[in-house]
Amino acid sequence: MLAYLFVMLAVAVRFMPHPWTFTPVTGALLFFGAYRPRRELWLPVVLLAVSDLALNKFVYAYPFTVDQLVPFAWYAGVLWLGAKIPSRKIFPVLGAALASSVSFYLVTNFTAWAWLDMYPKTLAGLIMSYVAALPFFRHALEGDLLFTTAMFGIPLALRAIENGLGGGRNHTAAA
Repeated sequence: MLAYLFVMLAVAVRFMPHPWTFTPVTGALLFFGAYRPRRELWLPVVLLAVSDLALNKFVYAYPFTVDQLVPFAWYAGVLWLGAKIPSRKIFPVLGAALASSVSFYLVTNFTAWAWLDMYPKTLAGLIMSYVAALPFFRHALEGDLLFTTAMFGIPLALRAIENGLGGGRNHTAAA
C-alpha cells in the first residue's frame, strides 16, 4: 500500500510548486520496485508518463517531441533498479538513489544536447549542456537522497512503533 501512496505523492508533487527537480519521483520508483511484484511495475511508468504529458501540454505549453520518451525509459530503469536492490539496507538503497540521480542527469542532458537546438553539436556543446544543468542536478540529488531515505525508512519506523506498542510481544509467554 505504501508503494502506491508514494507514487501518487510523486505524481501530485510534480503539479505543486517545488524547487526544480526536488521531487520524490526517484524514491517512489525505487521503493515501488523494491516492494511490489514485477507484474505491477508498469503502473508507475504510466502514471508518471501521463503526468509528464499533462505538464508539458497544459502547464509548460511544450509540443510533444520524441525526446520526451527518454524519461519514460528512465522511469522503467529506476523501477528495475529498485527491484534489484540486494537488500533494503541503507547503503544499497542510497547507492541506488545516487545511481538514479546521476543517470537522470547524464541521460536527460545528453538527450537535450543531441535533440534540441540549444547547444552546438560539439564536445564543447555537450559540456555546456551538463554545466548548465548542475544547479538542477544538485536539487535532484538532494531530493532523491532525502525522499529515498524517508520512504525506505517509513516501514522500519512503523515496525518499530508497532513493536514498541506491544505488537512484537510474545502473548503466549504472558499467559
